[in-house]
Amino acid sequence: MSGFVEKPEPIQVPGLVHLHTGKVRELYRNEAGDLVMVASDRISAYDWVLPTEIPDKGRVLTQLSLWWFDQLADLLPNHVLSTELPAGAPADWAGRTLVCKSLNMVPVECVARGYLTGSGLAEYQESRTVCGLALPEGLVDGSELPAPIFTPATKAAVGAHDENVAYEEVAREVGAETAAQLRQATLAAYSRARAIARDRGILLADTKFEFGFDGESLVIADEVLTPDSSRFWPAEQWEPGRAQASYDKQFVRDWLTSAESGWDRRSEQPPPPLPQQVVDATRAKYMEAYERLTGTTWS
Repeated sequence: MSGFVEKPEPIQVPGLVHLHTGKVRELYRNEAGDLVMVASDRISAYDWVLPTEIPDKGRVLTQLSLWWFDQLADLLPNHVLSTELPAGAPADWAGRTLVCKSLNMVPVECVARGYLTGSGLAEYQESRTVCGLALPEGLVDGSELPAPIFTPATKAAVGAHDENVAYEEVAREVGAETAAQLRQATLAAYSRARAIARDRGILLADTKFEFGFDGESLVIADEVLTPDSSRFWPAEQWEPGRAQASYDKQFVRDWLTSAESGWDRRSEQPPPPLPQQVVDATRAKYMEAYERLTGTTWS
């Protein structure tokens, strides 16, 4: 069992229809038919949405996504129409709300990997492949791959794992032409972002994108290149053969699996609230990622 420890009640706003509560985002539709995405401060780990929030996390995700959309603008159109607050929305929505074009979403998590870790490492250790793609012998946790690879996954519901799939399965699911578009767009966006991050002393180990169609045009959607959707590693600490330091929720994962938390992730019991020092350390990591990537101070 997993999912929300405490599922929130969505805020009701005149003129907006609530559509969905995700791990982090609330999704609404306005009277014009556009989508309104609101990034909360919720955080998830081990398939649970935790009862403790990380202050400002939703704003960091939103503002960093907007920055990356600008960096990728000549490669791919994005779904953002406006950052203005809908009339009647609570003041707390400022900085965390996007009004977006409604797209025909592709039901695939489009993952690009430039380094071996996570679920890719687990598969490699068993078969020397990732999503069916053969890789050289001798790679270890954190190894740079000979070239970036497209390793798609199925999209899972809240409380479930995304599942890595072979490219051929994506082609069967969405058609060969769309699958080829997804692979090309994913690798192009990853390569651009990887070069930008590297210039700022950060390695982009892997990331996932979501795409939809606006008519015949492929459009990048949701969040992009944030610590929630990507593995960012400080380049100066990179050392293959071990788990890497990361700009993400590793403080949360480490505490949950420590004796101090008293939680057994294999049980059906929900995880406990996070202590303040873990909240503060995690917030600082999100802020550091934002500031180091964008070159601006968070305010």
